Amino acid sequence: MSEEKNKKIIKSIKVDLDKCHGCRACEVACAAFHSDPKYSIVNPARSRIRVYRNELDNVFLPVRAGAYTKAECEGRQTYVINEQEYGECNFCNAPCPSRDLFKEPDSGLPLRCDMCESDPPLEEPMCVKWCLADALIYEEREEEVEEEEEIKEDELELGLELMADKYGLDKLIETVVRMAESREA
Repeated sequence: MSEEKNKKIIKSIKVDLDKCHGCRACEVACAAFHSDPKYSIVNPARSRIRVYRNELDNVFLPVRAGAYTKAECEGRQTYVINEQEYGECNFCNAPCPSRDLFKEPDSGLPLRCDMCESDPPLEEPMCVKWCLADALIYEEREEEVEEEEEIKEDELELGLELMADKYGLDKLIETVVRMAESREA
């Protein structure tokens, strides 16, 4: 007896480093999309993508915000690109307690790339749409999964408790209310 597998759409953005020239149009587009109300202001701190730049060596690396990690990582590796050393944090996409990158400017809560999910849905995320060098490539693929991946209530509660402990219950509630209001608008 075979189990019927569910299909899930996986969205991703590939980066062609040879094409990125550090214009940061992706950052501006993302920040404008995530402003409240949408497109009203460009606050770079709201962007879910950052371009790490080293103009002298012509190195530009777009990095999207990933999942929050509640502890600092133990890895402190160094990478050498064109004889220039870069710390591992330069390429990390996780909001974490050791740095302010990818944190919501009003509340300090961690940001995560949401692929510009909206109603009506966009054809592609804003960073990809406005990348003038075509360094960002949006892809969707279908994958089979054994069982439906759902957020369990106890996992959600744990996550909210951790956020409330770290940022305070008032900031958490204020942010959730603001997010709900912006979705209604």
